[in-house]
This record gives sequence, C-alpha cells and structure tokens, in this order.
Amino acid sequence: MKKIILFVVLSILFTSCGSIKSTIKNVDNNAPYPELTSNNTFVITKFSTDKKYGYDKDYPINVFFRNSRDENINQERFLNALAGPKGEKITFTKLESCCPFPTKRSDMGAGFLDVYEIKWDGQKTPMKLYLNIYEKGILMVPVGFTLKK
Repeated sequence: MKKIILFVVLSILFTSCGSIKSTIKNVDNNAPYPELTSNNTFVITKFSTDKKYGYDKDYPINVFFRNSRDENINQERFLNALAGPKGEKITFTKLESCCPFPTKRSDMGAGFLDVYEIKWDGQKTPMKLYLNIYEKGILMVPVGFTLKK
C-alpha cells in the first residue's frame, strides 16, 4: 500500500512539475558505514556546528540502509546514540514521511524523509529531526544534542 501511495504521489509530481531534482545538500557517497557499539547504536564522534543539520529537510541526517527489511534500524541506531543537551535520556516518535526526492537506492526511484519528534524531561518544546534512509553521509550529533553516556 505504501508503494502504491508513493507511486501516485510521484506520478502527480512528475507530470505537474516536469522533473524533480533532489534538494538534499549533504549527501556523501564516500562516507564510511558507521561502527556499532555493543548496545547496537552507532559510534558517533563528530558534532555538527550547522544549525540546519537534521532540522532542515535539505540537510537531513543521512543514515542509509542496506535493504528494505531493515529500513528503520539505522534511524533507531542513530537516535539511540543521542541524549539531550545535559545528557538527558531522549524518547523519539516517528511523526510522518515527507518531502519526496529522487534516489537510485529505491526500487521506485524515489525516497521520502522521515520526521521524528524527540523529547526529554524538562524540555519546553519537542525537537523535530529529518532522517534519510536512502543516502549516505557523515553522521554527526545535531546542534542541541549530546551523546548518550
């Protein structure tokens, strides 16, 4: 059902716009596949200084995946490595998929970004992060987050 909806949406977009170009700015096909900790989370060593990283649909967190059987596992591996700004334990919920873009790493030729809401105790407003399972990039801790200890 999800593929049918994707096909219909993309068909409408392609016929109405003529062509669609990817607006994603931070794809790095040479990025190494991240290492895993014993807790099955990603080892992240870099901190982003770009306030758009993860917060803007054009600068999503590119977590990549190997096949459709594990399409959400890398998102969870990434998010489970994060903590709030003072080390708080975070919780996350997938809100929606949005923002179609062309990709060679999908059977349909297109992908969607996933939007996650991130919360922790004492937080005034939940954060929203854009994650991309189709493309590769250097994984970094977004501004406003720290790493789980």
